[in-house]
Amino acid sequence: MGSGAGDWGWAERRPVLFPFLLSLFCPALSEPLRYRIPEEMPEGSVVGNLAKDLGLSVRELPTRKLRVSSEKPYFTVSAERGDLLVSGRLDREQICGKKPVCALEFEAVAEKPLNFYHVNVEIEDINDHPPKFMQNSFELQISESTKPEARFILGSAHDADIGTNSLQNYQLSPNDHFLLVNKEKLDGSKYPELVLKMPLDREEQKSYHLTLTALDGGDPPLSSTVQIQVLVTDANDNPPVFSQELYRVGLPENVFPGTTVLRVMATDQDEGVNAEITFSFTEAGQTTQFDLNSTTGEITTRNTLDFEEVKEYSIVLEARDGGGMIAQCTVEIQVLDVNDNIPEVIFQSLTDVIMEDTRLGTYIALLKVRDKDSGDNGEVTCKLEGEVPFKLLTYSKNTYKLVTDGVLDREQTPEYNVTITATDRGKPPLSSSTTITLHVTDVNDNAPVFQQSAYLVHVPENNPPGASIAQVSASDPDLGPNGQVSYSIVASDLEARALSSYVSVSAHSGVVFAQRAFDHEQLRAFELTLQFW
Repeated sequence: MGSGAGDWGWAERRPVLFPFLLSLFCPALSEPLRYRIPEEMPEGSVVGNLAKDLGLSVRELPTRKLRVSSEKPYFTVSAERGDLLVSGRLDREQICGKKPVCALEFEAVAEKPLNFYHVNVEIEDINDHPPKFMQNSFELQISESTKPEARFILGSAHDADIGTNSLQNYQLSPNDHFLLVNKEKLDGSKYPELVLKMPLDREEQKSYHLTLTALDGGDPPLSSTVQIQVLVTDANDNPPVFSQELYRVGLPENVFPGTTVLRVMATDQDEGVNAEITFSFTEAGQTTQFDLNSTTGEITTRNTLDFEEVKEYSIVLEARDGGGMIAQCTVEIQVLDVNDNIPEVIFQSLTDVIMEDTRLGTYIALLKVRDKDSGDNGEVTCKLEGEVPFKLLTYSKNTYKLVTDGVLDREQTPEYNVTITATDRGKPPLSSSTTITLHVTDVNDNAPVFQQSAYLVHVPENNPPGASIAQVSASDPDLGPNGQVSYSIVASDLEARALSSYVSVSAHSGVVFAQRAFDHEQLRAFELTLQFW
């Protein structure tokens, strides 16, 4: 559903519900509107006509106040046409890293009536990053006694793009002694191996200068190069040998810096200096998170790890003996998730004032929960604390609607403090709570009530005309004009024409006045019926 990207021609068009059908599914669509656009679109670019895809006409826009509710301001909605516009830089690599699918999910909100819609904008990769080597040059020492078919792992290049735009292969400058083999790690990343084709003779040639090129699969492809200097050393009968070609280890993300990851082992059958082994990383960039003891082969953490940032590391180590011969091994470190992120409750839209005659099931707020952890550690449930006339309904994954679930009475409870607790499924679980205050607005739902059902008034005869002879009082618990009471006389056992000449009542105060002097021998008692409103 939806369309987008304007003249870019990248956006994928999906089937759109016709407006007369769309209205049948309001106020909420279970399936999100989907758009697909390229990264790095200019600010103001049109993603798609959001209003049209939601079945809203241009005439409705001023009253419906269509907008997006998002934590990060990547998009806005134009007030004139209802277009979904790009409002900030969309760098796919910065937003999603190496994820195969990069989608920004948020809610569109329309008012009068209040509706919420899920929107999903997929950000497509463009080839805007060339492969890059961590170093400008590498030095490789190979003994002249090394036999053909010996292999040497070279430094890898890294490409921030994904898919065909990412690094695809390596090429080696033409030469007679070496060839290049493209290899692939478990995570799918490519690395080069240098293979010796024919024996080396130090007396004939002491060094070789090679150029290694990394290329991606973009159209056109991007590339970068690094220089390799091969130094031929005197014969050293035995090279170092690692106890394993591949080491694998799992490490919880909450270990402290300085924690031992593992210790690699290498041996050399030579004696003396030729048997002395030194360990090192093959690439300088691998030392940012880990330290390596060059003598013992012990690898330790240098900085804190974060599963949510990097889930695994692949490191190539080198063991070099005193004669210059080397061996290599690969260490793969899998970062294990721990429950170290507290779930959050984020309100996407909130109505903080509610009429007390609001019907059951009326939308009050749309909220979502977020937990950066994975698996059970990132699975979150929400609940309302205490007894309140509201309930939470699941709207979609990690999104909830707060709706009314009971009768509201401002005169009894003028406001509610609603606390929502989000709890994950970690062991032990983590939770957080958010409290909002909802104010109940008055409606005229209470009739005034007299303080007494009957009043007995004694008046002496020959009273002065205009004197106050009694006061009635009624109260109304409503607010403002809804609670203001007025009084009037509606009935009496006196004749209607005579009544006004005997008494009157103040409409505002309820004070009853004698309009004339009373004569006990002519009129001993009479009754009045008053009303208020």
